[in-house]
Amino acid sequence: MPQPHRPQPRPPADAAPEPTGAEPPGVETYTAPPADAAPPGAAPARALDGILVADFSRVLAGPLAAATLADLGAEVIKVERPGTGDDTRAWGPPFVADPPSGEEPPSGEEPAPHEGGAPRRGTAAYFDAANRSKRGLALDLGDPDDAAAARELARRADVLIENFRPGSLAKYGLDHTATRAANPGLVHCTITGFGSGAGARLPGYDFVVQAVGGLMSITGEPGGTPLKAGVALVDVLTAKDATTGILAALRHRDRTGQGQLVEVNLLSSLLGSLVNQASGHLATGRDPGPMGNRHPSIAPYETLACRDGQLLAVAVGNDRQFRELARALGAPELAEDARFARNEDRVQNRTDLVKALERRLASDTPHGWTERLTAVSVPCGPVNTVSEALELAQRLGLDPVTPVGEGRIPQVTSPLRLSGTPVAQPFAPPRLDEHGTALRTWLSGPADHPLPPHV
Repeated sequence: MPQPHRPQPRPPADAAPEPTGAEPPGVETYTAPPADAAPPGAAPARALDGILVADFSRVLAGPLAAATLADLGAEVIKVERPGTGDDTRAWGPPFVADPPSGEEPPSGEEPAPHEGGAPRRGTAAYFDAANRSKRGLALDLGDPDDAAAARELARRADVLIENFRPGSLAKYGLDHTATRAANPGLVHCTITGFGSGAGARLPGYDFVVQAVGGLMSITGEPGGTPLKAGVALVDVLTAKDATTGILAALRHRDRTGQGQLVEVNLLSSLLGSLVNQASGHLATGRDPGPMGNRHPSIAPYETLACRDGQLLAVAVGNDRQFRELARALGAPELAEDARFARNEDRVQNRTDLVKALERRLASDTPHGWTERLTAVSVPCGPVNTVSEALELAQRLGLDPVTPVGEGRIPQVTSPLRLSGTPVAQPFAPPRLDEHGTALRTWLSGPADHPLPPHV
């Protein structure tokens, strides 16, 4: 059957252009329009227009990767189990009530109870953070008809994302061997905790991987309790790795017409993100330890106390910046002090350095010092709350929050800015099986019929 949403393979980038007979030999006959060009009045093209993503993943890493592809213009269908859906729908509080639809809960979903037993409609804010701009489809893979619909979706898709334990999808015909046989152009991305080898049976959650992957051992105060990051950082990093792998595989498919398996796992994504800490260990054989807000190789690169003990983050990355800092503090002699003149000296004499700096910083607030130091190009800033961080981004013209509909949680704006293929305006995450009727009808019809419009 014809394969919708499948771009035709393009010739390799170094392929010679086809001659037309109207140009002398060796003259290329095609000139790409400028990246910013678009027909007058036409909606801007998106980088992933025409790409269909089947998102079978749950929790955070996979869903966030799929949401990023949606930002870039892909159509994303989120597949969830009937009744409960993605685990993160229940990861609250906070919960936000779903907008009234005038319908009963889809696919047999019952209103979830509060702790006190009262019924509650709504979805956890956690779910909304990673599931924008998707259509909702509930399928029970243990049901033969639903499993067939899932296989048909995989056959029509350009990308499939899943985070099932290795081998567990084979019984449904949704493992990579089966999906590749049915759809050779499919980019199949599998996300695991610890890979598909000896760690295949290990359950992988962000917090556990932060612990066993070494991140907690370098987070916190010296001599204190190891701490996790304040967000599910490993899941977020893995989502970005998955997105990178998927985009690379799609580029390969543009050239060859062939899909491939993209494998990422939480542990490897974390280890790849330890950068200088892992490199330092490999260079010396010694394990790094927690340093609080200090940097092991740069000083001052930490939080420093100002008036009333309020904290200022200072990131002096070179000797010139330190000289500017010393002058702004009214103590230019610090930059001439043999203990502080060079970065390696400042690292060795960090305790004395911090005392000297904090004595002078105590005369003003973090905000006051931020204005004065930023004026002389010393990187610094107060320790903001999340609301203050969003307010800062708004003042800087970054438009950090995007509305997605009345009564729905606004979305944090995509950090991507593309001049020729701008990021798509997001729409609200789906209710469980919100688009199920239309999607099941589409999947049961001819494969060359277009995906029904989103409503």
